[in-house]
Amino acid sequence: MARLINARATAVWLVDNTTMTFKQIADFVGMHELEIQGIADGDVAVGVRGFDPIANNQLTQAEIDKAEKDPLYRLRVKTNPAAEGEEKRRGPRYTPLSKRQDRPASILWLVKFHPELADSQISKLVGTTKPTIQAIRERTHWNIANIQPIDPVALGLCKQSELDAAVQKAAAKKAAEGEVMDDDARRRLVSTEQSLEMEAEPRIPTAIEGLETFSLSDSDEDDKEDSEPIVDADSFFNLPSGEDDDDDEDDTSR
Repeated sequence: MARLINARATAVWLVDNTTMTFKQIADFVGMHELEIQGIADGDVAVGVRGFDPIANNQLTQAEIDKAEKDPLYRLRVKTNPAAEGEEKRRGPRYTPLSKRQDRPASILWLVKFHPELADSQISKLVGTTKPTIQAIRERTHWNIANIQPIDPVALGLCKQSELDAAVQKAAAKKAAEGEVMDDDARRRLVSTEQSLEMEAEPRIPTAIEGLETFSLSDSDEDDKEDSEPIVDADSFFNLPSGEDDDDDEDDTSR
């Protein structure tokens, strides 16, 4: 259905000039039923001037009459032949001026932690251009030395649901291509909720990694004892025997 011009003002006009239900008006203008009730009570849209949908070629009187007779009837916007075939211009989303300086940090975060995302997906998430994304990927951005990666969700540039949807789309593409992924890549390619529910794959701790081929069994110790001679303290320090000590004492006494 085509979008209305001044939806709230149209709702004000319909509340004041028709006997339609709040539900019918809410469905037509795309608002909540409680908002329409607030308009009728004077708590919402105070000071808003009504916008006549009939005079502005959005509704016909016959359509309003049908809705007033049947509370279940849903209003339909009057089609404009001149607007047929028009599509909304697609491009990067609008980013407020106060947050535009944070876009390079969010782009670097996405490039670093989600390299599987396409440039078009990153552009749609944070509202940037492909040359900027390419410059950060190749580290040729003029301020790359001072950019620190920050989660775009934390910066308020996109929603977590939008980021998860983009990651899931990338995961589906990877699965269709048949690419084998390790555990880390598998966790990056799923949503946040799914990654938290996954069980980690068993791994060898880093401190003992590479020592799994060594054995500390008794057979190794026995072989070591057989191959090396037993050394006692006397032979190691070359201490004199007890007989020599007695001879020395006798000589001294004489």
